[in-house]
Amino acid sequence: MAVEKRIEERLEELNRRREQGRLGGGLKRIEQQHNKGKLTARERLEFLLDPGTFQELDPFVTSWAADTEPGSRGFLGDAIVTGFGKINGRLAYVYAQDFTVLGGSLSEAVSEKICKVMDLAIKNGVPVIGLNDSGGARIQEGVVSLAGYGELFLRNTMASGVVPQISVILGPCAGGAVYSPAITDFIFMVQGLSQMYITGPDVIKAATGEVVTHETLGGAESHATMSGVAHFNFASEQECLNEVRRLLTYLPQNNMDDPPFVPSYDDPGRTDDSLTHIVPDDLVKGYNMREIINRIVDDSEFLEVHGQYAQNIIVGLARMGGFPVGIVAQQPMYLAGVLDIDASVKAARFVRFCDSFNIPIVTLVDVPGFLPGTDQEHRGIIRHGAKLIYAYAEATVPKITVLVRKAYGGAYLVMGSKHLRADVNFAWPTAEIAVMGPDGAVGVLHREELANAENPEELKAHLIQEYRQRWANPYVAAGRGYIDDVINPAETRPKIIKALEMLQNKRDSMPPKKHGNMPL
Repeated sequence: MAVEKRIEERLEELNRRREQGRLGGGLKRIEQQHNKGKLTARERLEFLLDPGTFQELDPFVTSWAADTEPGSRGFLGDAIVTGFGKINGRLAYVYAQDFTVLGGSLSEAVSEKICKVMDLAIKNGVPVIGLNDSGGARIQEGVVSLAGYGELFLRNTMASGVVPQISVILGPCAGGAVYSPAITDFIFMVQGLSQMYITGPDVIKAATGEVVTHETLGGAESHATMSGVAHFNFASEQECLNEVRRLLTYLPQNNMDDPPFVPSYDDPGRTDDSLTHIVPDDLVKGYNMREIINRIVDDSEFLEVHGQYAQNIIVGLARMGGFPVGIVAQQPMYLAGVLDIDASVKAARFVRFCDSFNIPIVTLVDVPGFLPGTDQEHRGIIRHGAKLIYAYAEATVPKITVLVRKAYGGAYLVMGSKHLRADVNFAWPTAEIAVMGPDGAVGVLHREELANAENPEELKAHLIQEYRQRWANPYVAAGRGYIDDVINPAETRPKIIKALEMLQNKRDSMPPKKHGNMPL
């Protein structure tokens, strides 16, 4: 009886400690979190993961710093909840910073807990998702806390291209803390809740005199539209976490895995006659490229990435014939689909992500060229445009390109051309490929003739039509094998799907080297 009583007492102590740990910083601080319109770390994990699948790790770890605030060493689990669970039935490692414990600040113990799950994720080939809500480094621990961030940065870098890494910003994220999310593959933010910045408004005011709010400086809207730091921007935590779940349905577990196939009732052989008339006859008139994307992908489902940033180019994930694909496409409705610095970097990063995780790349091209101007040149469009060249040339996944309307100059080469190792290149009959647009080309080639003509406008129109018929059409490129086929636009979907099926067992590689020197 005495033995049984001792066991019961120990089980009671275990349960008491677990309950104490689940309360984080206590009921008062949980209430404060709710009053701010925020969920707690554990509530967030419950919402993110499949019901009943979360398994916590290190629930009894405590801070061992001697000079933290009184009583802080009694917070079981410290300022982080870590573990693993399932999302849509697939394993994921997770950590959620607990703002109720010392403002979610990062201590040595917190860092070691996060590092443990990241090490497990790398060893087991499983995605890792971090829910960030922290006041930053724990000042009381000094350089030890900074060292903790360094350990995280190292593991983010080691995991890059090995397992998908997703950062969800659900509160403040400042100073050195922002660099861990910045290394990960995707950053999610919530309007009015999330902030990311290197230095806060108070420091900026003291250093420069500039007055700025937290939201304007580093809020979700700012990073989704201006800086490009945030890939996704949502109105609520719940919507944000739901979209994290949705994103994972397109991604493999690791770089050795295939992206998940999901059967679709959308006929892979389906044609769409409306595509035949979607491109205007007027070459300078815009149209919405998203309409083409929605008509060719399975069930019109397209998960756009960076949707509010550099809108002259569209990137995102979809399925074709049940298989995930990454889509890169110009948007003629915005800046005529021109390539500028932001669009080049946005597309290059997405192409490299797809290549890292075995996701085929489908490119839809309608590009007038690179954006001219002193601002772009002085900010380095040469270097940034070269990133997109590098990304396409380096990618070894299946690459299928459809030239929808025009591709002029270097922009033709950059956008998944045959010359950068694209596997299959299609063109619509509306396609034009040339060193420059017909108008500019005629102006250069016939400058003297036009200057001396009695009716220069009529002559120019004639010469443009002649140039277009002779050079700016898809059959010249097709005659050289640069275009594999000129297709009926209505058949775009089945043509791409058949090409993807043909390329399922593609094997390609780069010359042996440690790594290339991308023009960063």
